[in-house]
Amino acid sequence: MQPEGSSSSGAQLHFRALETLYASAPVNSLFRSSLEIIEEGRARIRFMVDESAYHAAGAAHGTIYFKMLDDAAFYAANTLATDRFLLTTSFNLHFTKPVKTGEVVAEGRWVSGKRRVFVAESRLVDAEGEEIGRGTGTFMRSRIALSSLPGYSPDAG
Repeated sequence: MQPEGSSSSGAQLHFRALETLYASAPVNSLFRSSLEIIEEGRARIRFMVDESAYHAAGAAHGTIYFKMLDDAAFYAANTLATDRFLLTTSFNLHFTKPVKTGEVVAEGRWVSGKRRVFVAESRLVDAEGEEIGRGTGTFMRSRIALSSLPGYSPDAG
């Protein structure tokens, strides 16, 4: 499945530019994380959890779950929108298990929609391979051109 009107190499340029966009977001300087676009409709974020993300009871705060689940689903969906930045309009989150330390992987997968509204889901898996959370998001095409964002550069690489 390729974005309409794009070649395979064009899609790869778009995917690499999305990875660069993720890395350039100021909020991501707060997290040890990296984005990998696997293929159209699929994204993976690897991140480390340590005590700096704990709530008072000694496990990762839900903000970490939300951020990584939202980002993985968002980028999975944005692989299908090559012209516009998507915006999260809603996100449902389910906590399955607390996590304390180690690498966590957020896997995002596009579910439906290609014009104005996109639906994508994501899941978090801990270092033992157990699911610790999952979510589903709805994303809408914004008026913001991807090409207008300083971190999005399909020609870099």
